[in-house]
Amino acid sequence: MNVETVMQQLEVLGKERTKKMYISNGAKEPVFGVATGAMKPIAKQIKINQPLADQLYTTGNYDAMYFAGIIADPLQMTHDDFNRWIDIAYFYMLSDYVVAVTLAESPLAQDIADEWIASGEELKMSAGWSCYCWLLGSRKDEEFSSPKLLDMLQLVKNTIHEAPERAKASMNNFLTTVSVSFKPLHGQALEIAQTVGPVEIHRDNKKPSIIHAYENILKETERNRIGFKRKYVRC
Repeated sequence: MNVETVMQQLEVLGKERTKKMYISNGAKEPVFGVATGAMKPIAKQIKINQPLADQLYTTGNYDAMYFAGIIADPLQMTHDDFNRWIDIAYFYMLSDYVVAVTLAESPLAQDIADEWIASGEELKMSAGWSCYCWLLGSRKDEEFSSPKLLDMLQLVKNTIHEAPERAKASMNNFLTTVSVSFKPLHGQALEIAQTVGPVEIHRDNKKPSIIHAYENILKETERNRIGFKRKYVRC
């Protein structure tokens, strides 16, 4: 398949209701409104194809950009490739659920995520923190440095309330993910989440929302989910 063929198939699968939902969350035209599950048959035909993924991602069409993440080959992608993808990402569903997810399957993941977290740029920060969530939720605890993660927890504790709005959400998720999926720091993350308390998120044209990692961790604890690891990062 080439770009034109994939775009034609995606357009046929588009639904107006799904399109409206994506746009309400920040997607911009062009967007067809394809449910992620509806993309799977096309992905099975193509499998992994990094050149095609790159072409689709640069179309600017939200559905094509999302699909690019499904067929991308993170092992082929370079530092520059990931920076190019995050620079094109214009809202959190791309930064956190396409770019960060793809990065999480790359050996470059932690180094690049660290750079993005330190960038001070909202979506880069969000993608960096989100990448760590995907990593911690899928990789063995032994692959991470406890002192480094503890420093990151302290950074969240000290800066989350003043961070850019989308970064707040990802930092809050990081607190939950460390406590739930990284057993060595479960207690410390829970304690810091309690200290952080509720976090208010402001979004364009929507009422502010309150998120609270401490409450989420308690719920996951009650469900015996401490130590949870997913088999795959990408669908």
